[in-house]
Amino acid sequence: MPVYEYQCKACGLVFEMIQKFSDAPLSSCRDCGGAVEKLISQTAFTLKGGGWYDQGYGGKAAACDAAKPGGGCAGCPKASNE
Repeated sequence: MPVYEYQCKACGLVFEMIQKFSDAPLSSCRDCGGAVEKLISQTAFTLKGGGWYDQGYGGKAAACDAAKPGGGCAGCPKASNE
């Protein structure tokens, strides 16, 4: 579930709340009861599992035939590393 950041307009408190996408945005501060606004904040982004790095850029064997003579993918870095 996503973490949303809110700031109270009355007391200035900045806090985070874990909410579902379908949940309505908060309207009051958890400390003073004042009105809050949802902030746009920087997110943590993590790539997990396999993907482009494991399939051609991680130093392992090429995932395609670009490294072989006559292989496709002319713009692929593996094609120029012969």
